[in-house]
This record gives sequence, C-alpha cells and structure tokens, in this order.
Amino acid sequence: MPITHALFNALVEALTLVLPLVSPADMSLKLFFRDRPKLGHRDRGFIAETVFAVLRHRRLIAYFSPKANPRAMALLAMTRFQKVSIGDLNTVLKRDEAVWLQELKGKNPTNLPLGVEAELPDWVLSRLSKFMSDAEIIKLGQSMMKPAPLDLRVNSLKAKRDAVLKRFEQEGIACAPTPYSPMGIRLADKISLAKHPAFLEGFVEVQDEGSQLLGLLLDAKRGEMVADFCAGAGGKSLLIGASMASTGRLYAFDVSEKRLANLGPRLKRSGLSNVQAIRIVSENDTKIKRLAGKMDRVLVDAPCTGLGTLRRNPDLKYRQSESGLAELNIKQASILNAAAKLVITGGHLVYATCSLLREENEMIVEAFLDKHADFTLISADEVFKRQKIELTGMDPYLRLYPQKHGTDGFFAAVLVRSGTTKAAAKNGAKPAAATKPTTKPEATDEAELKTKRTQLSIAKSKSKTVAKNSKAVETTKATTRKTNTKSVVKTVVKPKTATKAISSTKNTAKKKITTARKSTGK
Repeated sequence: MPITHALFNALVEALTLVLPLVSPADMSLKLFFRDRPKLGHRDRGFIAETVFAVLRHRRLIAYFSPKANPRAMALLAMTRFQKVSIGDLNTVLKRDEAVWLQELKGKNPTNLPLGVEAELPDWVLSRLSKFMSDAEIIKLGQSMMKPAPLDLRVNSLKAKRDAVLKRFEQEGIACAPTPYSPMGIRLADKISLAKHPAFLEGFVEVQDEGSQLLGLLLDAKRGEMVADFCAGAGGKSLLIGASMASTGRLYAFDVSEKRLANLGPRLKRSGLSNVQAIRIVSENDTKIKRLAGKMDRVLVDAPCTGLGTLRRNPDLKYRQSESGLAELNIKQASILNAAAKLVITGGHLVYATCSLLREENEMIVEAFLDKHADFTLISADEVFKRQKIELTGMDPYLRLYPQKHGTDGFFAAVLVRSGTTKAAAKNGAKPAAATKPTTKPEATDEAELKTKRTQLSIAKSKSKTVAKNSKAVETTKATTRKTNTKSVVKTVVKPKTATKAISSTKNTAKKKITTARKSTGK
C-alpha cells in the first residue's frame, strides 16, 4: 500500500502527540482522531497500529537509531514491523532516509541486550530476574509485543455459549471457545461489536479470558452478599452478578465516578438487577465501614502497574516507574486491609492484580497474612476444580502469562476467613467454625438490616414477657381458688373450671332474685 504524504504526515503528528506519554496512548489517539474528522476508517487503523508498533518496539528502534525523532521512528516501524516496503514510501522519503532504511533492512542483530530483546525497562527486568531465567523473560517479553486477541464473555443470564458460537458461525464470524473459561469466546479477527445484535442485546461483553478467570475464582453463589471492591467499569461485576443468577446483592465500589458511569449502560444490557454501583471516596469510606463483617465474598482487583496488559497498553512500560511502584504497594496493602474487614467468618477474599511483579502480588499477600491470623490462603486449583475448570498448576496462587495461557498477565490469591484474630492466635486460640449470615440475602441494605435486628429484638422481648406472664398466671390460679368468691379476679382459667364458676354464679344470682320478689310481692 503506497503511503501518501497526507497519511505519513498524520502519522508523524500522532507520534509527536503520543510519545511524551503524559497521558495513556489510547486516550491521546482518541483526541487526535477527534480533531481530524476527515481521516478515513482505514487511515485511522493504520496510524493507530503504527503508533502501537513504535511503543511495543521502542527499545529496538532506539538501538538502531538512538537519536530517532518521530519521523524516523515512523519509518522504522512501518518497514520493520508493519510490512511496508521501501518502495511504498518513495513519495515521502528523503534520499538519505532511503539509504538508511536499505542498510537496516538486512540487519538482524544477535546478542542483543536482554532489555532490548524482551522490550522491557531495566527496573522491571531486575525484578523479574529474581524468579525467571533470561530465556523465560525473553519469551514473556516477546509474547507481549503481539497484539492481544479479542475475547468475549457470554452473559450466562441471557445465553449459552454454544448458541452464541453457532450464531457467529452462521454470520461468518470466525471464533472458538476459550481454552479455560467456560463462558469465553475468542474471535479470530477483531471486528466492530458496538452495533452487533449479540452485543446490543446483552448476550456478550468484551472481556479478556484472564479477567473472566479472576471473576470465576471468587466462586460467588446465589443469594450471597458480595463486594467488587475496585470495580472500575464493572466487567468482573457483570460476570459475578450473572454467576449469582441476579440474586443476593453485589456492591460495585470504585473511587471514580466516570468509571462507574460506564457501568450503567453495560448493566442495563446485562439484565442484572442485583448490582448496586457505589462511588466511594477511599477504601476507608463510611459506606464501606457500615458493611463490616457482612460480605460472603469480596474481590479486590487492586490498582497496579498493569504490566500484565502490555499487549494492549505497551505505553505502560514507560509510564510506570520504581517510585510509582513503591506508592502503589502502600495503596495495595491499605485496600486489602480495608476490604478484609467486610468478610464474614468463613467468607472468601480474593486479592488480584494484572501485574507480573512479586512486589505487587505475593509480597502483598504474605505481608497481609503475617498480620491477619484469621485469614488462610487456599489453592486456586481447588476453586477451579470445584467448577470443573481445566486450569492446573495454580497452587496456591493463580498466575497467568500470555506466553503460557494466551491471556493477559494476572495474579490472584484466595483467602478464607476463620474466627481467630492475631491477638487470639498468640494466646493459642483455635479458629472458630465458619458461620453464615443470619439475615436473608434480600435484607442487605443498612436500613433493612437495622429493621431486621429491631424486629428480632422485639420478638425476643415479647417471648420473655409471655414466659413470665405464664408463670404468674399459674400462681394466680392457685390463689384465686382460696379467695372470697365475691372478689373480682381477672385471671386465665381452664375451660372446665370456668364452666363450674359460671354455673355457680348463675345459681346464686337466681336465689337472690327469688328472695327479692317474695319480699316485694312481685
């Protein structure tokens, strides 16, 4: 495809806007295209793909041309990664650029530095090398240079996966079931779903298979009280709500009003009625504190570096930093501690990230467990086995990698709450048996819960009063039999005794009336 001056200039302008990385690359491109409405659909796609190719291979481009500007980066990305020939660039190339590209065309350098070959920053490499070999790091890095496939999740509340697969097949859409998620579909090609009936009717949602597995790891049941602590736009909330068959109550918490607003139309399409989106100020919001000890299950998809999503967001390699990692670690620990307070005894807490770094994953969980003896780590394998999900090797943690599982990179730990606090554990106390909530799943709002407790308290009080009155009545019965029959005693008597008393009273009354009539002559 010959590259025109207009298209090439637009590409260079896009790179000039994106490369400072002051904001996410996809957002910068969105603004770029908004300001250039005359760009056609095909040109927009080409520009976006080339910009992302530069971001994915930025270290190799810098290796070939350390002082490369956006123009040189565009030329290198097109000829090396976008399959554009030098001949297709004749109309836009300067003479020295043509010679330079021709020289680079045949170069396939070997013994590249690890960071260049894996296309990862050095500060990330230093952390991965603690538990991965160089060969493993290269495989990981190269797998994240490839664009991610388009995965869909079938809404189990409205459709069956086989039915959706058959529908797509009839429409000529190439797709297949995802290897692990029982509700996932992977499309062979990226298509526009925004106007597709299956999407508009709420039968499918776009969701990476790895993200689907996180939601399934929570293993939410019908009628339970569940919290999605960092819900974002609600992809996992929708999956969890459908898993609960739209029963019970699911709280979708997030600090971003904008992200929660995006959940609105998705929720409407889904047909779910058990999801309540709530904006919070922080993990210590009073809205959360009021629900302490009431959640059967809590999912914490914590904010993180996002390094497991580099197939989709290659700019994160350069937008994240060591100092930013340290700040995230503090936030992650704080959120996990706050979320843990919501869990009932016997309840499940799932901590998850889309990061590859142990500082954000195992180390956060281990530090939490050191301070919370009332939580126990269980195997992710066991949870998946109960759901007949054929994903093994996840003991105890869930670790997903693009080069192994074809998903984004994810981590998750499943924790179960027992009844032993850290202080009690030091004194040798044993864990208490798991308990279930005494309130019905429907009575989950704070006002409803208070009403239920008040009603229960009144019922207990009445029960005690009735018991006391019953004893008093029995005592009164015995006393009444000995007192003067003319006294009026209000008491509860047995039916037979009552009949005799009434009969005796009637006879006495008749005698008095007869005597009175005789004395008056009537």
